[in-house]
Parts: sequence; C-alpha cells; structure tokens
Amino acid sequence: PRTLLQLVTFLAAPTLGIAAIPASDWVSTRIADVRLVSAASGTDNVDTVPLGLHFKLAPGWKIYWRTPGDTGFPPDLQIKSATNLEKLDWKWPVPSRFTHFGQQSFGYEGEVLFPITARLIQAGKPLGIDATVHALACSDICVPIDVSLNLTLPAGPAGPTVFTQLVSRYRSLVPGPFKGTGLELTVVRVAVVASGPMIEVAIRSDEPLRGPDVFVEAEMNSGFTFGTPKVRLAADKREAVFMLPATVPKDGVLNGLNVGVTIVDGARFAEVQTKVGALGTKTNTWAAVVEPTAPTNVLTWLTMLALGTLGGLILNLMPCVLPVLSLKLLSVLRYGGSEAQKIRWGFLASAAGIITSFLVLAVGTILLKHAGLAVGWGIQFQQPVFLAAMAVLVTGFAANLFGWLEIAPPTFLSSIGNPRGQTGGHFLTGVFATLLATPCSAPFLGTALGFALSRGSVEIVSIFVAMGVGLALPYLLVAVYPGFVRALPRPGIWMQRLRIFLGCALLATTFWLLSIISALTSILWLSAMALLLATAAAILAFSRNRDRRRKSIAAAGFFAFLVLAIGANHQDPGIGSTKFARSVPTSTRAEAVKWEDFDLKKLKILVAEGNIVLVDVTADWCLTCKVNKIMVLDSVQIVNRITYHGVKTMRADWTRPNATIAAYLASFRRYGVPFNVVYGPSAHDGIPLPELLSKSGILKAFDQAAER
Repeated sequence: PRTLLQLVTFLAAPTLGIAAIPASDWVSTRIADVRLVSAASGTDNVDTVPLGLHFKLAPGWKIYWRTPGDTGFPPDLQIKSATNLEKLDWKWPVPSRFTHFGQQSFGYEGEVLFPITARLIQAGKPLGIDATVHALACSDICVPIDVSLNLTLPAGPAGPTVFTQLVSRYRSLVPGPFKGTGLELTVVRVAVVASGPMIEVAIRSDEPLRGPDVFVEAEMNSGFTFGTPKVRLAADKREAVFMLPATVPKDGVLNGLNVGVTIVDGARFAEVQTKVGALGTKTNTWAAVVEPTAPTNVLTWLTMLALGTLGGLILNLMPCVLPVLSLKLLSVLRYGGSEAQKIRWGFLASAAGIITSFLVLAVGTILLKHAGLAVGWGIQFQQPVFLAAMAVLVTGFAANLFGWLEIAPPTFLSSIGNPRGQTGGHFLTGVFATLLATPCSAPFLGTALGFALSRGSVEIVSIFVAMGVGLALPYLLVAVYPGFVRALPRPGIWMQRLRIFLGCALLATTFWLLSIISALTSILWLSAMALLLATAAAILAFSRNRDRRRKSIAAAGFFAFLVLAIGANHQDPGIGSTKFARSVPTSTRAEAVKWEDFDLKKLKILVAEGNIVLVDVTADWCLTCKVNKIMVLDSVQIVNRITYHGVKTMRADWTRPNATIAAYLASFRRYGVPFNVVYGPSAHDGIPLPELLSKSGILKAFDQAAER
C-alpha cells in the first residue's frame, strides 16, 4: 500500500504542483520504521535543504532526546558518503519526560520527525546522502536500532513536496527564544539545601500556567546532571519555581556553569543558553513562592475548623478506626458502676492522647513541608518499618485482651493527673486510635486537609488540632457526662468472653497490616514478621501459669492463623517476591472494566479526544478505598455505564511513595486517598468526587462531564 501511495502521488504531482517524493525507502524493524525525507524537491538557487529523520515507533517504545536523562542515548545520523553536502544541522522537537523504576528520561514515543538542515557545498548541484542511523529504543528492555538510509535530491526546482507540511509541523515544535511566547525566565541559580546542591529556576507567564516543566542541560560529559524537578506555582498560577537536585563532579563548581534551560507549558515552549547565577540574584526565592497564599479570611478559617472537627468526628465511623472501636467499647464496659471521677479521668486521658498525637502529626507535617518534601495524609503507611511497628503494637494489644500480656505504660504517663497510675494506658489508647485513623479519609476531612496543607504553619496546627478534637469528641462527651457509663452493668464473666472476641478483631487488624507489608516488600519479609509475632505470642501464652492449657491452645491457634494467612496469600510458591492478594477476588462483572495505570500525559490526550475518563487514586492501606471499590466502583450500575458508554478508566496506586501521584493530588489541593476525578468534554480540569463515593454521584458526574 505504501508503494502504491508513492506511485499515485508521483503521477499526480505535476497536476498538484508538488514535486515527486524525495525520500529514502522506509526501513522497518520490529520496533520502528525509519526514513529520511526532504521538504524541497530540488537544489536550484538554495544553499540549504530542509530534511527530516522520520520515526514511527511501535506502541510502548520510545527513543531519546539530545539529553536522554538517566538512561539511553540520542539518535545519531552518521554519513557514510555524501555528494554536495557541507554539513547537517540537527533540531530537536520538545521532549516528553518519562519515569521508570525511579529513573527519569527524556524523549519521544509514537511518531517523531527530527528536522535537519542540509547545508550544500554548491547550489544547483544534486544532493546525495548515504547514512547510517543509530538509535536506542526502550520499553521494558532497550534495543539498538541501526539502519542504513539513502536519499538523492536532483538539481531541479526547489519546490514543496508531500513532506513539506510534516517537516514544518515538527520544526514548529522546536523550542526557540522566549520572546513572543508569553514566558519569561527570571531565575537560574544555585540553591543549597540540607539534601545537597540544587538548581533553582523560576519563570513568569502572561497567562495562568497549565502544567509547566523544565529541562536543564549541562555540557555533554561534564559530569553535571540534574534530577526530577519539584515545582511550586504562585496563587495566580502566573509564576512557577522549580527546584532540581544537582549531581556535581569532584572539584566541580555549579555557580557559573553553562547550562541550557528549556521550559515547556502545554503548547508553549522556549529555551535559552545561560549561566547558573546569571539570573535572579535579587528576585523571589523558592521559599517565597512556597507560601504565596492570600491571607486567610477569618470566616473561611473558622469554616475549615468546623469541617476539620466534623471530619474528625465522622472518622470514628470509618473502616480504619473500626479495630480501635473494640478498645473503646471495652474501656467503656470496664467502667460499669465506677465512680464518676475515675470515669472522667480515664476518658479525658484518652482524648488527650488523640489530640496530642494530632499535634505531633501537625509539627511533623510542618517540618516536612519546610524541608521541601511531599506531605500527605497517611503517607507513613507507605513505610514498611512503620507498618511493622504497628503490627507489633496491635498484636501486643490483642495479647493483652487474651490475658497473655500486661501492658504497663511509662511511669511519666502513668502519673499524669492521677497518682494511682491509671491514666497512662488510656492516653496510649488515644495515640493508638490516631495511628490507625491516619490511612482513612472521611467526608469534610479532605477539604479541611487541603486548606491546611496549602497554607502556613498556623493553619496546619489549628486544623489538625480541630481534627483531633473531632476524633476525641466521643471521649470528651463521656468525660462531661460520666453517668452514661455508670449505668452500664458491672464487669463479670461475660466480659472475659468479650475480651477474646475483641482480641480476635485486633488479630484481623494485624492480618491487614501484614498484607500491606507484603505489598511493599516480599513474602520472605512477611513470613519472618508473621513468625516472629506468632512465636512471641506463643511464648507469652506459655509463660502464664494460670489456665496454661487453654492459653497454650489459644497461642497455637494464633500461630496457625498467621501461618495459614501467609500460605493462603502466597500466590506462586517458589518465587520469593510474590505479593499478598491486594483485594478481595473481583467478580466477572468488575473484571469487565479494564483499569489502565495512571499516566498524566495519556490522560490529557484522552480528554482532548473527547473521552469521559474516571481516575481512581487508591492505596492498599486505604480501607475506605476498598469500601468504595466494593460498594460503588464494582457495582452493576457503574460497571454497565463504564462498559456500554465507553468510559475510560485509570487507577493510580499510591501504596508506595510516588511523586507524580502526590503532585497530582496536590494539584486538586488533596493530600490523601481515596480520591476520584471525572473528566470529559465539559470537564477538562476534572470534577473531584467526595471521599465516600455514591453511585448517583458518579453517574451525575459522568453526565455533567459529557455535556457539550
């Protein structure tokens, strides 16, 4: 078909006023088709000829920019022999940024043409080029491309060809000077922070920025490289500051280094050669743009305090906090018939533990933010060490309920406000409730968190404390009205059975924590952790003299529970890296929906093409996400709407730290999961959905996004 097309075009060229096709033959490989084309039909009265090196890549493959990033090398055209050729000037269209296994690279996928200008020795003489193309194409693996191309251009009129528009289009994608783009480069300088040297780049725009990116290049083989930028936008989105970590060779000096700076913002782009330190010595710094928020309106602040308190209160009913409700219930029942003063002190201590924990979280968030690190709600659940500590803590509480272990709080906690040493344990219960609450989000909580984390330290502390007050509100109410608890029946043999039941609920929490550890590490680490916990529990049970036989049976049962849990979720014996099953088995109905991995660039393309797109940001440690998935996203109404109306779906997995997903959340002023957005022809910027999804809410968002 391609040969037939070329023949038809050749025969029709005189009629159309376009010269015959001047191009090499396509050279096809398994990965790419390559050819060399000319935008001019001849060489009469011209000193230069516009050419193009044309690549068509197989899906999933990419080739590299002139600065490839952490891996790869750029395409190269090596001349084997030439006629009437002085030299070739190569131009590079604006690249895309790719991230794979934590490494960044810059390049192109799909189709790309590199504009090349051939400078002639003498005008009016034929041009002949016999060359070899060397390139590296990468997907999951990298494969070199080496093909030979031959192009001959006659000494005829230099008219347009069928490739003139194609070459012109890609030439228009080559970044040039900033003048006329509406972009201005204001800062290029060194910024030294605790983590090491960085390059600070700032730009100003005459219209709101859409999604700015920056590429900083040093001279080849200089030893200087620059990492993935972090970007901060001013409130009006007309200023952006980028911070790029710099790798500096031994005895290298970053200040005064010659660099190329390429700025990309949607369809606008520009580049310039400059020196580090030549721009912005007295302009706004990164820190100045970090806090460019407008002064907080008092009414807005009070509203957010109320939402934070309400969100914290609702958090008591969310799945993440359900395991801790067992401890709450037991603590209430333990006070049946007790004195009012004793009840009041215990519940005030638990409330103090919750509020103090939120205050500590607020301080930690402020420190992370000022260090320039990503902040978010529940991000500690992305760390296996934290999960392991939580698994030990939860198992300890379960062992306490089974009567295997007495948990004695530190002396300084035991003595707070009560000389009898009873408040320390209640304080720790409050801390425990807060730790288990953090992977959950609740209605109103996301709005309050987004407000706090996008502003200053005062707002962060106040909103976090308000959330703590909301979560502690049931305890505070009991402390104010202790008569409610005094009316409950006194402890008895029934409570021992209840303790065993509630202990099993905590064991289920241990199982959940171990499943997350497995998703983050491997089955070997999971097995070691589970066996350690089971062995410790068995030792504790055997060490108790009273009713040893029953406790031994219980300990052995716990041991068997953990071992069977590992075996049931070990999907592929013999492979050490096998993970836990991440969710309950999906039905055939749910499997009809094919969720693609989150890709911001592809998302923009799908939306631009007029598709309705549903984005689901989730994590294995988010129980609310699981509830949304089972109750709403996998429901008949939603699956049918997605399947029969061509809705595209993308899922972003935030189980592990991911800067791209964190930045995507922050762009909506959200800092936790679950988070869902619907895009469409009438919703290019997306319609954010509430934390707790509803079928009617999603269907309404689909209709709203589809309106034209």
